Amino acid sequence: MPLPLRVQPDPTDPRLTRRLTGLDHTGQAIETSVTVERPLTLYLNGQEIVTMMTILDRPEDLALGYLLNQGMLRRADRVTGVEYDEDLQVVVVRTEAKTDFEAKLRKKTLTSGCAQGTAFGDLMEDFAGVRLPEDAQLRTSWLYRLLHQINTLPSLYLEAGAIHGCALCREDQPIVYMEDVGRHNAVDKIAGWMFRENEAPEDKIFYTTGRLTSEMVIKTVRMGIPILLSRSGFTAWGVELAREANLTLIGRCKGKRFVALAGEQRLVFDADLAHVPEESAKHWRKNSAEMMGSTDAE
Repeated sequence: MPLPLRVQPDPTDPRLTRRLTGLDHTGQAIETSVTVERPLTLYLNGQEIVTMMTILDRPEDLALGYLLNQGMLRRADRVTGVEYDEDLQVVVVRTEAKTDFEAKLRKKTLTSGCAQGTAFGDLMEDFAGVRLPEDAQLRTSWLYRLLHQINTLPSLYLEAGAIHGCALCREDQPIVYMEDVGRHNAVDKIAGWMFRENEAPEDKIFYTTGRLTSEMVIKTVRMGIPILLSRSGFTAWGVELAREANLTLIGRCKGKRFVALAGEQRLVFDADLAHVPEESAKHWRKNSAEMMGSTDAE
């Protein structure tokens, strides 16, 4: 019996979608839901760090996770406050220790994430020092149950599209599901939630609807999670980094199909494929009707 998620988006929240009118391909008038994105400016103590475009449903988690995944906040750091001003669309993270990232902010990298994510400083900072747990495993029976549960969750994607989703899972159960216009935001929101809840990463599985790029691999490794899944495909550098970090990297997860290109030793093939259903067409995204021969366009 699936357990209720501890966190998930509310597709009925009027702040997250908007109804707009237009014409369809036949020239008929239509009304449709679209995702709403808003700016959020992040400050660390007295220093402005970045302005992000986001659906703005969990600004405190997004702020903490962004700072963690940029290396501007460490898991051992003491956060004394996270203050969000809805009117100004500003979130301020305050720490016990003084901070100054002026030099780091001058070095920017536009990442391969959708919605054009930005990473500051050295992308590989602290990457080589991470040791992912060797005893973690992924049973294929867990994988197929996870995919089915995540695909059937109420989601902003099914309501309005133009959104990416990420899930934090344990064995065959999703624990937290986050969505945002950029997958990097969805990842950061989960990282921030884990920090606030002091959630251990060693026994977790991370799922994303987005491509398995270098950015996704680096963030997952920094979070200490040993297994990363996606319904989309890979980049060569993403695979190279996953192999270097001993991260289990599995993509093109749709229906009963998947491809593992790193960390394959953690897979346990215990599922009977004859009893695994194909994915319902209503959950297909771009170019997924023929998954094995498709171009990964998400």
